[in-house]
Amino acid sequence: MSELARQERTRRKRWAAPGGSHDAMVRLLQVALPMAIGVLTAFLVMAPLFAGGDVSFVLDKNKVDVAQERMRIQAARYRGADDQGRPFALNAGSAVQKSSAERVVDLNQLSAGIRLSDGPATLRADRGRYDMVEDKVAIEGPITFRAADGYALDTRDATVDLRRRQLQSGSAVSGVAPQGTFRGDRLEADLEERTVRLQGNARLRIVPGNTN
Repeated sequence: MSELARQERTRRKRWAAPGGSHDAMVRLLQVALPMAIGVLTAFLVMAPLFAGGDVSFVLDKNKVDVAQERMRIQAARYRGADDQGRPFALNAGSAVQKSSAERVVDLNQLSAGIRLSDGPATLRADRGRYDMVEDKVAIEGPITFRAADGYALDTRDATVDLRRRQLQSGSAVSGVAPQGTFRGDRLEADLEERTVRLQGNARLRIVPGNTN
C-alpha cells in the first residue's frame, strides 16, 4: 500500500471514529432536519390562507382610474325608530354608498314602512338620498303615501323626516290629497296628523264629497 493510500485511510478512520466530526454532523442533522420538516409543513398548511390572489405592486396615481362607487348593495334595508320609539324600515331595490365616510346613500325603488298611532303606513318613491345620521330621505320625483285608514297623499320632490313623520319640499310642489288637488311654492305635511300646509301661491281644488 502506498504512502498516499495509508494517509487517506488514516484520515477516514479519524473522521469515522467515535466522537469525531462525523458524529458531530449526525447529531446536528438529527436536530436540524426535523425542525426544517416542521417549518416546511407549517408553511404548506398556512400558505393557502395567505394566498388569496393578492399581488403587491406600485401604481402611478396619475395613471390609475379611481372607482366612483365604493359599495353597491342589492335589496338593501335600513331600520330605525322615530322620536317616540316606534320602528320604521326603509327598503330599496339597490343602494350605493360612494365612500365609507359618506353618510348619505343613494337609493333606487325605495319604500318606507312606518308605524303611526292608528296603524302602519307606507311611502314609496323611485329614487332618493338617505341621510343615515338624520334619518331623512330627499326624494326626487313622485312620492306616494298611504295610511292604514285609507288616507292618501301623492306629491313629488320633497324630503321625508322618518323620525318626526313629516314631509317638506324645498321648492314648488303639487299633489293630490283626499280633499282634492293642490300646488304651492312650498309644502309642509304632518303624516301623523294628516295635515298639509302650503306656502306661497297656494292653490287647492276641492273635490265635493271628499272633505270629510
